[in-house]
Amino acid sequence: MRLGKWKIRIFIGLAIVAFAYVQRCTNKEENPYTGRVQNINMTAEQEIAIGLQSAPEVAQMHGGLYPDERLQAMVDRVGQTLVKNSIARETPYQYEFHLLADEQTINAFALPGGQIFITYALFSKLNEAQLAGVLGHEIGHVIGRHSAERIAESNFWKTVSMGASVGADAGGIVNEIGQNTLLKNGRGDELESDELGVLFMLQTGYPPEEMIHVMEILKNAAGPNRVPEFQSTHPDPENRIQRIRDAIDRFKKELPDTSS
Repeated sequence: MRLGKWKIRIFIGLAIVAFAYVQRCTNKEENPYTGRVQNINMTAEQEIAIGLQSAPEVAQMHGGLYPDERLQAMVDRVGQTLVKNSIARETPYQYEFHLLADEQTINAFALPGGQIFITYALFSKLNEAQLAGVLGHEIGHVIGRHSAERIAESNFWKTVSMGASVGADAGGIVNEIGQNTLLKNGRGDELESDELGVLFMLQTGYPPEEMIHVMEILKNAAGPNRVPEFQSTHPDPENRIQRIRDAIDRFKKELPDTSS
């Protein structure tokens, strides 16, 4: 009797895992803006709704919005200029740029659907071109649908973990594998966004070399005790700098002359 129950558990577990893999294959689609095939299980409208719903709470976590309307207007102007002069204008997303009051945390990030944030702690260290590089990078996350991809990947590994738990009580091991996969993909997201940021800067007329200075600012802000690359979702700034240099050289050859 016990053997029969064990076989049933194995069968159910395998069925759950098989369902997860079939669903993952079904959800594959090509991103029309990057050309990359991704595992996505939500629409652009759903991404926008998630971002709009989450934005107020996210802002509150960083002390709300920075009270200087003049500086907020500058962030808006630079961000919208990048959108209007790049492929971002062709996307369905609603881009809004927010300057957060947080004066301690050096950070910038994007929610699904176009809600983009930068803390005053980072903003205060940047000139306009460097700000464009940061905002362009975040626009790249939105266009790359990185949050939607991460959500789909997370749901996939949760389902696989559940199937493994039912079938062989090995959910913890599978979940750990899933987390490592997400970690690697997260680094790829950052590198893709770096390249898109460089492209948007060139298209808008900002010197893309300023993106390298942004990496140096982030490196100095992290200090000598920063987390090694293999333990972080973000690639080491030194590695990002070389990739940015390569992207600058490549895009300058591909794009029309923007010096005039």
